[in-house]
Amino acid sequence: MEATTLCNTSPITPYVPTGDNPWDLNKAIHVSRRLAFGASQAELDNALTMSPDAYIDLLVDEAVAMAPTPTPPWGYWNLTNFTDYDTENNEYIDSWRRQTGYDLLQNRLRDRLTFFWMNHFVTELETYFYSPYMFQYYNINQTHAIGNFKDFVSDIGKSGAMLFYLNGFQNTRFEPNENYARELFELFTLGLDNNYTEVDIQFTAKALTGWNHWDEVGGEIYFEDSTWDPSVKNIFGQAGLWKYEDVINILFEQRPTEIATFICTKLYKFFVSHEVSEFAQAEIIAPLANTFITSGFELAPVLRQLFKSEHFFDTLAQGVVVKSPFDFLFNFTTEAELTYNDAVVNGLNYYAAVLGQEMYEPVDVAGWQRDHDWISSSTLTGRWQVIELYAFYILSNFPEDLRNLALNLSGDSNDPEFITTVIADRLLGKPFHTLSDYEVAIDVFKGDVPQGYYDDGTWNLYWDTAPAQVAGLLIHLAKAPEFQLK
Repeated sequence: MEATTLCNTSPITPYVPTGDNPWDLNKAIHVSRRLAFGASQAELDNALTMSPDAYIDLLVDEAVAMAPTPTPPWGYWNLTNFTDYDTENNEYIDSWRRQTGYDLLQNRLRDRLTFFWMNHFVTELETYFYSPYMFQYYNINQTHAIGNFKDFVSDIGKSGAMLFYLNGFQNTRFEPNENYARELFELFTLGLDNNYTEVDIQFTAKALTGWNHWDEVGGEIYFEDSTWDPSVKNIFGQAGLWKYEDVINILFEQRPTEIATFICTKLYKFFVSHEVSEFAQAEIIAPLANTFITSGFELAPVLRQLFKSEHFFDTLAQGVVVKSPFDFLFNFTTEAELTYNDAVVNGLNYYAAVLGQEMYEPVDVAGWQRDHDWISSSTLTGRWQVIELYAFYILSNFPEDLRNLALNLSGDSNDPEFITTVIADRLLGKPFHTLSDYEVAIDVFKGDVPQGYYDDGTWNLYWDTAPAQVAGLLIHLAKAPEFQLK
């Protein structure tokens, strides 16, 4: 799917609205789709009462202040706390997937970032399949989502999920395992082959030994000298009797530019565009990396700078990212203001997995590769089928949601052309390219209602047919290339 062929050359300087470049609904929608999983019309209306600068501050400040999701009773259990391990563990895993779905729908920027980091510091649940470690991993990603990146790196590597996933629990002085050391550099901090050597990896693996102990199976994993390698390690030219925290300190002291550039590039790809031009690398990412370093690797200043920039608000940054399955389903739910409960959230998670994105199960240690890779002939057909099932479910169970969508967006209009246009423009990633696209959508919305009822003004959105008409329109819109973009 071709999103754009033009290069966004707007600068990193803050966006200031003008008569020719106003702060409007389209820009507010853009913010909501990138910094959250969409927004209700009321949220967008509220955003437009503020300046874009103030709105970004509100979202960032909210994310910084937001407490992690409360710990479930089983969040720090060990194996002996379970009565019926298999049954309870499966139940808790299912419940936490569902809780994560609620968080993504409700917690705006904080859990859009949690979602991002879980695809950066990747683990695969099937590797450890233990509900307390699942929760603890999620909690670390939430806690540090917009905090200090160095602290984040330190804490995630000591989590039970990561120690099992990348073999840190098996990494001892007697049999060093290089898996985590390699991914720490390649995927988590520096980037592939970016100023580290195989020798650095070997010594780092030895320094990371010792995290192999627990008092009870499934309990907290802790460090003990008995399995730590006491030899001298030389990492990035620094020699010493290094342990875990020494590795983190050396990494951030000796490779700050590499870390900052790698992470800021990844943030840019996620929040702005999968395509990174030479201009973006030099004029956007480099200043962000400088901010990251000078702030002591705090994420909030970097994100404020990026989200407030002219570059982020440029029209060439809008509607150029292909929606992931979660974007596709969760944005639709939020923007259409559909009712959701446990059954709906379970369904959203299930169908996202069907479309290739299973929560807590990235495809591999490198995570899901986004953008164009989400779209193929088979996945596109799958998206159409899923939205059709979803729309008919809402029609059967919450039909007034569909009526209210049309009423709220159209202002209680009885003009089918206007109603169709405002719904399409609200839900599509970009407006339709041609008038004929709108005309086809209008015909779909009109359905089987005789034209005469529209011509004489008899028809309106309070008719019994209206929810089904809206459902039919949503199914039609979901098939459009523009609907796949955000």
